[in-house]
Amino acid sequence: MKPVKSLLLASLFASAVVGAAPLKTDPAKSSVTATFKQMGVPVEAKFKQFTAQIDYDAAKPAASKATVEIQTASLDLGDPDYNKEVTKKEWFNTAQFPKATFVSSSIAPAGAGKFNVTGKLSIKGRSANVSFPLVAKTEAGKQVFEGQLPIKRLAFNIGEDEWKDTSMVADEVVIKFRVVAQ
Repeated sequence: MKPVKSLLLASLFASAVVGAAPLKTDPAKSSVTATFKQMGVPVEAKFKQFTAQIDYDAAKPAASKATVEIQTASLDLGDPDYNKEVTKKEWFNTAQFPKATFVSSSIAPAGAGKFNVTGKLSIKGRSANVSFPLVAKTEAGKQVFEGQLPIKRLAFNIGEDEWKDTSMVADEVVIKFRVVAQ
């Protein structure tokens, strides 16, 4: 009985020192999409595989942290041929760069349930500091984080050679996300 009590006290002490535990995300209710224009027509594609680690404490939002990893080969454009095309060297080059990542460096309150998030976005071997607004709310007892991040695809070398021409595929891409966790 004594070792169990010691283990319980140690884990209580560790959780007090570390702070809030990371939230567990619900992949079935979460989503990450990329919206862009192809020949002037909006296209929305969904990343089917991603992970989000969120350490969020509503009482101390400035101490919060987030890390997101997206499997770039999981982009679903709704057509198997297009899905295969975007894995090639000219687009995501998933053989060499299988993941896109975002790691927050600051999460600053910006009003009730609103935050300004800053961090490093890395795609296809290139990184950039980015900032975007985030909304945090509670739905059905779960924490929901929603936002969107506009990027320029060419800044990350997405679309090489002939695909650098933005008359076919626009340079502007909006990454939208909804992460549900508890």
